[in-house]
Amino acid sequence: MDCLSRLRKNIETKVAISDEDFSKIASYFRRQHLKKKKDLLRIGDTCDELAFVCKGALRSYSMDARGVEHVVQIALEDYWMADLYSYLNNTPSNIAIDAIEDAEILLIKYNDVDTMCLEFPSMERFFRKLVEKAYSATLQRINSVKSLPAEDRYKNLLKNQPELLQRIPLIYIASYLGMTPESLSRIRKNV
Repeated sequence: MDCLSRLRKNIETKVAISDEDFSKIASYFRRQHLKKKKDLLRIGDTCDELAFVCKGALRSYSMDARGVEHVVQIALEDYWMADLYSYLNNTPSNIAIDAIEDAEILLIKYNDVDTMCLEFPSMERFFRKLVEKAYSATLQRINSVKSLPAEDRYKNLLKNQPELLQRIPLIYIASYLGMTPESLSRIRKNV
């Protein structure tokens, strides 16, 4: 499936759009290829674009005072990625985004989302639902890391997102689950 077809299918999971409207909506996006390990966003830069993953995988991560990376989000095909705090507040980002695999993405600027939503009110509903889902997932993830044992976090990932375990390096999976690679290795042997 090509990039624009994926985008349309993703949008139509939340709102209906005509062929003519989609053609205009698509014109707000720009395509970018990102090589593995290439940055999309660096810590300290302002996130002014949303990324839709057509192919490949991205991760967002923060870095603690010791220089240790902490994976915040992993996005495969049909997922959206951004530092929403930086994006919505026009502030420097505390996270970085890079490609885990070679990726093809569609990007849309913050101002273009506003313009597009004025022209196509259904897209405002789409982006509202997208942000609601992201917020809900973030709260769920924080609660999981704070309250569930490591083994349960791994089992939940295995049940809900098994494709991550097939494609994403275990060092990133461990960080995403809030544990060390050694702990993840032990848990995987027991499960």
